[in-house]
This record gives sequence, C-alpha cells and structure tokens, in this order.
Amino acid sequence: MKTAHPSNRPRHRWMRWVAAFVVLCGTAFATAAFYYSTLLPDSLRLTLTGFFPVLVLCAIFLIKTRLSKNLSLAFLFGGFLVWYCTDSPRNDRDWAGEYAIPADAILQGRIAHLTHVRNFTYTTPDTYTPQYYDADYNLDDLTSLDLITSYWAGDAIAHVFLSFGFRDGKHLAISIETRRQKRFPYSAIAGFFHHYELFYVTADERDLIGVRTDIRKERVYLYQVALSDAARERLFLSYLAEIHTLARQPAWYNTLTDNCTTGILARAQARFRYRFDWRVLLSGYTASLAYDLGLLKSDDMDFKTLKQHSRIQRPPTAIPEENYSQDIRKALLP
Repeated sequence: MKTAHPSNRPRHRWMRWVAAFVVLCGTAFATAAFYYSTLLPDSLRLTLTGFFPVLVLCAIFLIKTRLSKNLSLAFLFGGFLVWYCTDSPRNDRDWAGEYAIPADAILQGRIAHLTHVRNFTYTTPDTYTPQYYDADYNLDDLTSLDLITSYWAGDAIAHVFLSFGFRDGKHLAISIETRRQKRFPYSAIAGFFHHYELFYVTADERDLIGVRTDIRKERVYLYQVALSDAARERLFLSYLAEIHTLARQPAWYNTLTDNCTTGILARAQARFRYRFDWRVLLSGYTASLAYDLGLLKSDDMDFKTLKQHSRIQRPPTAIPEENYSQDIRKALLP
C-alpha cells in the first residue's frame, strides 16, 4: 500500500485549501449571479438562487468518491458558466422611466444629429415630467468640456460624467449609468452581475446636473477639462459612436469594468493602467486623478483650492430654469 511522502502532505493540504476556497468563491458568485439576474419568472430566479448552493453542498458531502465529486462540481459550475456567458443584454425590457427612451446619434459631415435628448423637469427626486428633444451639434462649434462629480454621501464615491459645450451656449451632458428595470430597486451590489444594461443618459444640463444640485441637494463640482480641440472632438465622437452602437447592440453594465468612470477613460483612450487606479475605483477621487494627469484647468491652484472653487453653489430655493447652464458657471468662485 502506497502512502504519500511526508514532504508532500503540506503541499496536498495547501492544494485542498485552495480548491475549497475556489469552490466557496465560485458558489457565492454563482448564487449572487442567479439572484441578481434578469431571469423570468421571479420564481425561477429565486429557485436557482436557493438550489445551486444546496447542490454544491450535496456534491461535496454526499458523494463519496473523489472522481464523482469532481465531475459533479465540474458539471454544476460548467452549466453555470455556459448560462452566464450566454446571458445576453437586451433593449426591450420594461424600463424605469428615466431610462425608457435611449438617445441616438448620427453624424452627417460635421453635424451630429441627436435624437431624444432628455430634459426632464423634476419636482422631487422621484417625481418628474418627461420631456425629450432632438438637436443638431456642429463639431466646429465644440469649444469646451467639463468634468462633473456629484456626491450624495461621503467623499469616496461620486457619480462622474461629462458635459460638452458649444459656441452658441448649448451644453450636452452625457452620463454613463445603469439602465434599471421597473421591477427592481436600485442596488449597488447588483452592478457586479448581469443585472443592469449599460445606458448613456444624453441630456440637457438642467436635467442631468440640475436634479443633483437643486432637487437631490447633492454636492456637485464642475471642473473645466484642458484638452486640445482635436482631442475634445475625438472624445465627443467616441461618445456619439457608443450611443449609436448601444441603441442597436445592448451591453451589460459592470461596476468594476464598465462603469461611469472607467467608461470615460475608455472613451478617452486612456492607458489601461489608469483604468484601475484606486482613484477610479473610488470614484470620488477621480477629479484628483485628472488633476494629477494635467487634464484640468487650474490656474496653478493646488487641487484642494481648485475643488473649493469648482463647487456649484445654488440658492436653497433654486430650480433649474432656462439659463441654468450659464447661471451655474457664473456662480463658480473666481
């Protein structure tokens, strides 16, 4: 009868611990993926959520032979991976009102034609009158770019998006967000799984910024981005191309790999290492990263001073009106 050499026992024990850890993490991920999936009916989604970890436990503790145990686990996790990798995003769900109508963008020569630019009028964070308009934007009139960061709690996490300015005073704000269905409440955890489609909110600043400054009373900062005319135009065209693509080929949102901040860096063709900078993962510090990269107009101010000067200050009773874009820029500290 052969026995393991004593020197091999610690290695075998270490390998068993690694295998157990992999199975534990895989089971947790698969269980959460089923729970946060978009499977219908809900009874199927919840049944799979409950049964998958039970089946894994049965394979581990009730099957005696190692080969049969390993084959059973391989079958369970293989089946999950096949489903997860073939679970396709869709554009035809019953969406929450803010995400019901996506914009589209078509470029003809130097003119960008945008349809369904959102311009909601909010009375409370959850009450609004939906409005949309179509607009044309001349690339030759693209004159500015602003980075907006909006904080609703602490300093670590913020929503980050861009606003493009044109010579005639128009501004087009574009925010990369989760496309939420009516039947699901918002969940930060759900964004790690196939739960939200990717959505580019293309909106008037009165809508996208105004709801945050005047209705939700968030802390909102507006930074001027220092890009060359050519780089600014490339970034705008990249956004337009993605908006047009998503209108026809939906994609999954992912909190780690394809979110509001990493999406900006991807559109800007930033070096890959910057997409996983800790200040991107903790999006509240994204403006600090942009400052260190020399992407913000600062007039030689340090970042702390620039941030103080960049906060949008609004009267307590203010509401987003026709001249909102001009008003918030006039109110910024000199």
